[in-house]
Amino acid sequence: MHDEFQDNFSERLAKLRTAKGDTAREMSLSLGQSEGYIGQIERKHNLPSMTVFSFICEYFRISPKEFFDYDSDNPEMLGSLIDKLKTLSSQELESVVGIVDVIVKLKGQ
Repeated sequence: MHDEFQDNFSERLAKLRTAKGDTAREMSLSLGQSEGYIGQIERKHNLPSMTVFSFICEYFRISPKEFFDYDSDNPEMLGSLIDKLKTLSSQELESVVGIVDVIVKLKGQ
């Protein structure tokens, strides 16, 4: 079980970092760690402490829950969208749902 967790964690970290467009070195230094720190995690040689994990989530501007939502390729953008949706009225939300339904339907064709 530990190996599966570490594999998933490392892969998720690499995927989010790559999507952000940063190198492992850049991210390591931004977190105040040695330049090889993130690379060690991505190569499955290490796991971060809870403190560093919280810094990782802040770095990506996501919650720990969003970090572990492996089905979401862009949790930062999704979180931003959800924040904006919360400001809409019920009628406006219904319109957005209709638009999303059309997009999903077209995507499936």
